[in-house]
Amino acid sequence: MIVLVNVIGLGYIGLPTALMLASHGIEVVGTDYNDALVKTLQSGKVTFEEKGLDELFSNALSKGIKFSTEYQKTNTYIVSVPTPYDKFSKKIDPVYVINAVTTVLEYCEDDSIIVIESTVSPGTINKYIRPVIESRCASDKKTIHIVHAPERIIPGNMIYELYNNNRTIGADDKKIGEKIKKLYSSFCKGEIVVTDIRTAEMTKVVENTFRAVNIAFANELAKICRYDDMDVYEIIKICNMHPRVSILQPGPGVGGHCISVDPWFLVGDYPGLAKVIDESMKTNDGMPDFVLNRIYEIAHEKNIEIDRIGLYGLTYKENVDDCRESPTLQMLESQKRHLAYPLKVYDPYVTKDITENQFHDFDLFLKSIDFVVVMVKHDQIRNSYDLIKDKVVLDCHNIFDNENVHHI
Repeated sequence: MIVLVNVIGLGYIGLPTALMLASHGIEVVGTDYNDALVKTLQSGKVTFEEKGLDELFSNALSKGIKFSTEYQKTNTYIVSVPTPYDKFSKKIDPVYVINAVTTVLEYCEDDSIIVIESTVSPGTINKYIRPVIESRCASDKKTIHIVHAPERIIPGNMIYELYNNNRTIGADDKKIGEKIKKLYSSFCKGEIVVTDIRTAEMTKVVENTFRAVNIAFANELAKICRYDDMDVYEIIKICNMHPRVSILQPGPGVGGHCISVDPWFLVGDYPGLAKVIDESMKTNDGMPDFVLNRIYEIAHEKNIEIDRIGLYGLTYKENVDDCRESPTLQMLESQKRHLAYPLKVYDPYVTKDITENQFHDFDLFLKSIDFVVVMVKHDQIRNSYDLIKDKVVLDCHNIFDNENVHHI
């Protein structure tokens, strides 16, 4: 019987999951090593912006959710910590998951279940996590069950997707898998499939890889069309009129901790086999530099000085405050490597300074520039064309249908 769920890691995935469980009658303690983060949650404030998160947080507080820097003694744990990758080898770095599981083993009861929600490469649990658990079980004479339940939500629509997206539960023992399925069914309205652990690992990575490859195709089309002076957006629009064609839109790069990271796991683990994936990821990773070159071309043509150019948008997607792997930050880093003066930048969702030359007032930002590059399609910029129509505009998302606007 599940008495208390200890959610380990209270970031973009762990916190909403903990709140959702608590809001649906499950006793939950959320644990994070970040003392400042925990104190913020204990004071009744959320730690990032997300549609519907404040209401969910209030509901969870009313149901008794607690937050702590300490791991709890219980029989059910959900581990939702980061899984970075080595940018040289492209292999996953499982150190945060290993550390979390190792600490859980110091507290957990016999016959406990450890659910890994963190996205991992296929085989990670067998290679890195299982040996840690089996070694501890042998010395402590405990039985510990491993489950993999990869998250399937995206910033900006987290609450809806937690409720409605289908889920995958990977377990060694089907009975344990069904037990965790019942736990997630307390709030999840989507279909929950129980399978084995490696299949669960692979499906999550494959889902994000599918999207990355399709984005790369659109980005490559944009480069081809730019080279030979064709309208990529018109071409994609016409092609998508075919009943079996659905091409995505090109953009200035790919960010976030899913599409820009997870496919590299397959490249790192299967370097001789994942060739299409490898080239696709290189195409996507090359888009910030491609946009930087477009900025140079347009600025040179219009005789605009670098200190009069501004980037609109720092987050990796629209209407969120998440800057992980942001194409804008990738572009600014590329500039820095070439010893170039950083471009001015503004984002309505990023209230803290995270880079040089960052503005926090939209009007002051616009007054300081003659050339605006739309890197993120926040609602604010969509509704502000009248404010920028007299400037040179590079629209990286094709949101403005105006012949005077430049595109990638």
